[in-house]
Amino acid sequence: MKQSRGLLARLWPAADEAPHIALGRHGEKLAAAHLRQHGHKILFRNFRGPHGGEVDIVCRDKPHNELVFVEVKTRSNENFGRPIDAVDRKKRRLILRGAMTWLKMLDLPDITFRFDVVEVVMTEPPEIRHIENAFQLPDDYSY
Repeated sequence: MKQSRGLLARLWPAADEAPHIALGRHGEKLAAAHLRQHGHKILFRNFRGPHGGEVDIVCRDKPHNELVFVEVKTRSNENFGRPIDAVDRKKRRLILRGAMTWLKMLDLPDITFRFDVVEVVMTEPPEIRHIENAFQLPDDYSY
């Protein structure tokens, strides 16, 4: 009798990739497609600063002419809370460091930017929630 394979095994058959990594990678693809469909131009995915810091997606919100640093959180379900709950203070600091590195690479332009979170819950079909201005630049950060 053939055993049924789970969602992760069907989508990501690579044996050398951990299921949670595959889930996150797939969620980022869905989030990027969602952002494009809603007027965002993807500039970079998985940005990592040379001295730390990371941003899942850097994009431009064309209708609002804003630079957007996006954290994508993907979960197979919400049994243990919403995906955004995982964007704690430590994670926000990591995103902020990546965003500041990106802005420094642009010679600190005078542009409007914001921090968004895209939640992806792998229901059937996947549920995607875009939370604009999910958090702000803290007072102790200078730009």
